[in-house]
Parts: sequence; C-alpha cells; structure tokens
Amino acid sequence: MSGIRLLDQNTINKIAAGEVVERPASVVKELVENSIDANASAITVEIKEGGISFIRITDNGVGISKEDIQTAFIRHSTSKIKNIEDLLTVSSLGFRGEALASIAAVSQVEVITKTYDDITGIRYVIEGGKEISNEEIGCPEGTTIIIKNLFYNTPARRKFLKKPATEGSYISELINKLALGNIGISFKFIYNNTIKLHTSGNNILKDCIFSIYGKDIAKSIIPITINNDKFKISGFIGKPQINRANRNYENYYINGRYIKSKLVMKAIEEGYKTKIMVHKYPFTAFNINIDQELIDVNVHPTKMEVRFNNEEIVYDSINKGIYEALRNIDLIPEVSLNNKNTKETKKEVLKDIPEPFEKNRLSNIKINNIKEEKNRYDNKNNIVKEKPQMQESGILNNYNKNNIVDRETNNSTIPRTFVNNSEIMNKKVINTLNAQKEKQDTNKKVINQDKNEQIELLDSSLLDNKTVKNHKVIGQLFNTYWIIELENKFYMIDQHAAHERVLYEKLLSKLNNSEVMSQGLLQPIIIQVSIREKQLITDYMQVFDELGFEIEEFGKDAYAIRSVPYIFSKSLSEEQFIEILDNLDEHYDSNKYEIIRHDIATMACKAAVKAHDKMSVLEYHKLFDELLELENPYTCPHGRPTIISMTRYELEKKFKRIQ
Repeated sequence: MSGIRLLDQNTINKIAAGEVVERPASVVKELVENSIDANASAITVEIKEGGISFIRITDNGVGISKEDIQTAFIRHSTSKIKNIEDLLTVSSLGFRGEALASIAAVSQVEVITKTYDDITGIRYVIEGGKEISNEEIGCPEGTTIIIKNLFYNTPARRKFLKKPATEGSYISELINKLALGNIGISFKFIYNNTIKLHTSGNNILKDCIFSIYGKDIAKSIIPITINNDKFKISGFIGKPQINRANRNYENYYINGRYIKSKLVMKAIEEGYKTKIMVHKYPFTAFNINIDQELIDVNVHPTKMEVRFNNEEIVYDSINKGIYEALRNIDLIPEVSLNNKNTKETKKEVLKDIPEPFEKNRLSNIKINNIKEEKNRYDNKNNIVKEKPQMQESGILNNYNKNNIVDRETNNSTIPRTFVNNSEIMNKKVINTLNAQKEKQDTNKKVINQDKNEQIELLDSSLLDNKTVKNHKVIGQLFNTYWIIELENKFYMIDQHAAHERVLYEKLLSKLNNSEVMSQGLLQPIIIQVSIREKQLITDYMQVFDELGFEIEEFGKDAYAIRSVPYIFSKSLSEEQFIEILDNLDEHYDSNKYEIIRHDIATMACKAAVKAHDKMSVLEYHKLFDELLELENPYTCPHGRPTIISMTRYELEKKFKRIQ
C-alpha cells in the first residue's frame, strides 16, 4: 500500500495560510497593503480582542469589481504581476496573490466593496474557504473587509496566539510603521472602540512622527538627506538621547515598503557608534528610494526582507550620512529638575516672587492703588468723603474730626476743612503710589530683560569657540564631576567619560595613521575556530597584519596568534579575539579599522582617569582643551554623555525665585 498521497485542497490551503497568516497582525498587514495598492487616501483599521475575534479594514480606494470578487479569493490570483519577469521590478506592496485566499481559509470573511463605475456594490461572504453568499448592496466607493474568529477552524494554531493585549500591541506597532511609510494617507486605528491613532495624511513626515510618537520625539529629531546616482535617502533620525532598549524605534523603508534588513540595521547602529549607550538603539524614520532592479523583495512570503545588489554602497551611504548629520549639531543634553519639558517651561511668564515679609506691604500697596483711583474719580466729581472711608485707607488714621496732624512739622493739629485736608493727603498718596509703581515697573523690566537674555543665550554652547573663553570653573563635585558656569547655564563634565573619549580618539588616530606598534607574545595564543571563523580570518588577514597582529595556521582548525597591537596593555585573550571575529561580516566592510573599535573603547576605559580621582584645576584645563579638539566631545566611547547642562532658569524655578 502506498504511503504517499495527494492532500486535499482544503488542507493545502490551510498549510499555505500558515506561511502568510501567522497572527492577527499578519492579516492586518496584508489587507492594509492591499488598501495602499488600491490608491486609498484614508484607511481605518478597527480591532477587538487583539484582532482575534474581530478585524475591520475600511478604505476609499478603487474597490473590487463584481466580476473579480470571487477570483480574488483564489490562491495566486493577483492584479500586481503577470509573469515571472515582473517579480524583478515589483512596485506594489502585495503581489503574490496569497493574502485573501490564506485569510479566508482560516477565518470568517465578509467583503463589502464598490468601484467608481459601478452603481451598486457587492457583499461577499466566505468562511473557511467556502463561499456563503454573494449579493449586491448599496455602499460607498472603496472596500471594507471584516475578519471574524481568526483560526476558528484550526484550533491548534489559535492556542499558540498570545493574550489579546499582546496581539493588539503587535497590530498597533504595525499601523505606526505603515503610517510612517505612507504619510500621504490618513490612518485611523481603533482598538476596542477607542481611537488610538489618527494621522492627517498631509504628506509631512514630521507631523506623522508627532502623531505617533508625541512631541518629545518630534522635537528631538534632525533631518537626513543622502543623494547619489544609485538611490536617494530622506527622512529623520533622532538625537542620541532618544533611544530604546530594543529596535522598535528603527523605522526604514524601501520605496515606501516597511522592511527589515540586517545591512541597513548595522549601518544605522554604526553611524551612532560611541554616541549612544551600548545595548541601546536609536530612533530613525527614513525612506530609501531606489531603482527596483537593484533590489529583490521576493525573498520571504511576508515580503519583510530585501536583498541589495550594491550592499557596500548602501551601507556606506547610510553610515556616513548619519555620522555627518550627528556631527553638525550640539549633542550636549539639557537636563531639568522638573518633570516638565525645559523649553516648554520657558514660554511661561516669569514673575518675581517677593520675600515672605514683603507680602503684606505689597498687598497694602495693591489695595491703596485701587482706592487711590477711586479717590481721584470722586474728587473729580466733587464728592465729599466720610470719616469711616478715610479711616479704612490706613493712611489717614491720625485724622481728627476737624483737625489733622501735620507729619512734616509734627506740630499740633491745624484747623482745616475736610475737603482741603483730603486733597492734600490724596496728593501725597498719589506721589507715594507713583513712586512705588515706578519701582515695580523697573523691577519687571529687569526681570523681563533677564528673561530675554536667558532665551538669547540658551543656545550658547560650552564647546563654542566664541564663548568657551568666558567659562568659569566652579569646582569638582564628588571628585568626579566638574561644574562649569557659562553665562546663563551651568555644565557638569564627567571627568572619566571625558578622558575616555580623549584616549579613544588618540588610539583611533594612531590606527588610522598606521602608527600602531606590534608586540610579540612570549607564549602564543592558540585558538580553535569554526568554518565561518576560519573564512573570516582568511578574508581579513591583510587587515589583521596592518593592525599589528601576527597570525598563522596551527593545525587543521586552529590558529596561533604570535603578536598583537601594542595598544593592548594586557595580553590579548582567546575570548577577545573571538569577539573581534563575531563583530565581522563577510558581506561588507565599511572601515577596516572599525573591527576592533569595541576593544579600543575598552582600552580607553581602563586607562582613563577614574571617578573619585582627585584632579587639579590645571589637569582639568588640559583635559578640557583636549576634549575641545575632538570631533565628537559629547559622549564616551560607550555612548554615555561627557557633558550635561542646566539653565539658570531651571535652577531659579527650583528655588522658587521665579514662577
């Protein structure tokens, strides 16, 4: 009896669905990409229970014609390509013709669609791959697809789904990335009847970033533009302080298609090297416009991966583009004692806060101001004051029924009429109040002037050659941080991080200028290598020679390291050399000296002055002068900041001197 049999079509469809429909997010991806290909300008995605029980995708695209609705759910039916040659130049997001058939095989699907030319639309229902109904219906142009009970007929697949909240987060993240790649489309994402995202679709990338990530990210990004004869890159990258412990903030697109690429990922992270902490990853949002013939997107069923036929050019362009963009901006992070954003706080009106013992006096002045205005109005209209009102003022409390004390002569009272006395005293009050008001105006002017000066000097940098001479060394804090005053800011410099950066740059300069000396080892290091590691050593042997390594074969799968660069203060270990090999890549090499960058950073760290080491002011000045000469004085080789700043404004707010 034969053990080989032909599977039925239903089983085949479910197996095929497993390649495309992995989870609810896979369904949303395929359907939203179809909406984008249908030239939609507005797409709404609604899910419930993480998309497991309900997904609805609505667009205003071209729709599906009545004649094509049934064909659309047959495997390998598509309008995107016609033959095998078209796969080489695919410009649409979807093209395999597997999405609708795969989704329909494992869920209950309802489609409501109408084209521009048709008078009525179509309602088409298909469950588990079987057609349930096909009828005409009145509906707007475009397409709405409702997916219910995903994997209802494949319980083995359903039980491996995660919690609804987790599955929903995958969809949310996906919509964010699709929106960033299609800024001309308005995206709305509704999760359990709550609108989580709504982009404008105004074709402005920064607005889209603001809608998705908020103002803190949007105000901390810098533009990046790269042009050459092969491709064009445009978008934004984040300042190093905007980072995550995972790569969720790394968004990059090929011709508007969100993709994942180890090559692009490595180029991005290399561009941020030493400017961002180890195991932290930056924010990026840029698009690579490239000729379709130079890439292959037909690599994986989900179309998330691409291959470039000019890997080295792409890698170098992204790496150097990011490096140049970051080199041209001030990367000193400004810290705040408050939770509020510093720049937001600066928009508030500064008000001088009086000392506690001044409050009563100023309160009386305010009351007298009001009453003085009232007195002037009453005098103008010849209204005679009554005694109780005079006493309330607190100024004429020495008034006698028919007499008043002459304060200037301190003599006995002189008989006068009530009106005359009132007029004389009012003049004195007016003069007093005018003097006090003038003083208050002067104070306000000084405060406002100080505020304006602070705002003007806000961008004054400690590392600016025009202002650096004016900085004042306040002293050393905790034998680790140097406090520097410059105009309306003060800075704190981490002596260890600063010295690390100085030593690192010196060592790197020696490497680049071939000034590295080699030292022989009394006992050679014998390392066992894999096939891949052996190939890497062969490929990079010339580079190792130039860096001061002396390596020779030592048996079948072993090498002997007899000399190492002099920059290693201690003998190189087998683990260190294997780590160098692990950081290599057989496909491309931007800078041959980058292969031991991590080891150089470690060397610099070990040799640098430590925290808690007492430094003299003279030693600080020498370190600071060396720091100023560097291209990147802002971070140590591991990405920690060397300098942070705080404004005088923030400090005075904390001490309640202003509000």
